[in-house]
Amino acid sequence: MEPLTEHRRVSGPVVYGFLRLINISDARQAALSASLAEYCHQHELSLCGVFTECTTVVPSGAFTGLMDVLELPDTYGVVLPAMSHLGPRAIATGRGKRIAAAGARLLLVRGDKKPSPPHHGLSGPAGVLSRHRGRGPAPALEAES
Repeated sequence: MEPLTEHRRVSGPVVYGFLRLINISDARQAALSASLAEYCHQHELSLCGVFTECTTVVPSGAFTGLMDVLELPDTYGVVLPAMSHLGPRAIATGRGKRIAAAGARLLLVRGDKKPSPPHHGLSGPAGVLSRHRGRGPAPALEAES
């Protein structure tokens, strides 16, 4: 019997990681690299390399190298631990636009922590959901057969 498709080794979309490591300990660098690898494993992406920027000089060789590989035909995107790894806000915005212009997706291990809009029928203090009680009787549940 053939193994299930989920048990066969298939290569996922090709991505490259980018880390901006200014004054970061070796342990933190290892943890960030591991988070990229784990994210790619969970999302069935092929992490083909990680570019590491260790300088505040812009443009950097690491980002230039990243932009070069984004021109390769099978590259899907760039994986970052967080948007801050593209640099300070003004630099990150420009870099994000360049990545998008190259046709690559920008994938964040930790996305923006924006609060989600309230759900219909649920209310309560932040982070606590409770049933919204309307006027009139609650609907009856049908008996299970």
